[in-house]
Amino acid sequence: MRPGLARCAAFVLGVCLGAPGQVIVFESKGLKYQTLTKRGVTVMYAHLAAHMHEFSILQVAVSNGSAGPYTIRPEDFTFVREGGEEIHAWPAKSVVSLMMQKGGRGDVIKLVSAYETALYGIPHMRTNNGYEQRREAAYAELTNAKFKAAAEASAIALVQTKLGPGESTDGAVFFGGQAKGLGAGRLIVHTNTDTFEFQAE
Repeated sequence: MRPGLARCAAFVLGVCLGAPGQVIVFESKGLKYQTLTKRGVTVMYAHLAAHMHEFSILQVAVSNGSAGPYTIRPEDFTFVREGGEEIHAWPAKSVVSLMMQKGGRGDVIKLVSAYETALYGIPHMRTNNGYEQRREAAYAELTNAKFKAAAEASAIALVQTKLGPGESTDGAVFFGGQAKGLGAGRLIVHTNTDTFEFQAE
């Protein structure tokens, strides 16, 4: 299995366990990542430079180092701009639906290229429940070429995932209607049990 973003989350988890609740910032392949661990669960993200149909996109990885199951959804992610405006991430099925209607294969190829460049450029990472598995499943069921853009978008998009202890996932989180990017602000992730708040950029 090729190295991936979730493997890095597991690596970063070991660093973060020594300082729970403290945001750690690092750079890889020109992307600035922030990572935070609470009760054994690590969330990390970076802004992707790629835009698609006025979506701003985050690359996200979640690693479950706790003793129980943990569920993560794209709807858990909210970006709060400096002025207080809250922008909520789209559900994966809404992103895929838009790609079915308007998605050009060229747009998605650019997104896939940007995502994979970042994903495979981070050392010490291996995904066991993320993009690579979704991509394989999407292509296994693909019978019509006109659906390839939607299939690739569905492989990249973070979907609702229940992680067992020791499992991790990765994916893209999409914020719609942001042609000029999200701008300055902070990311907040509200799950059923935890709130992860990242530093303003």
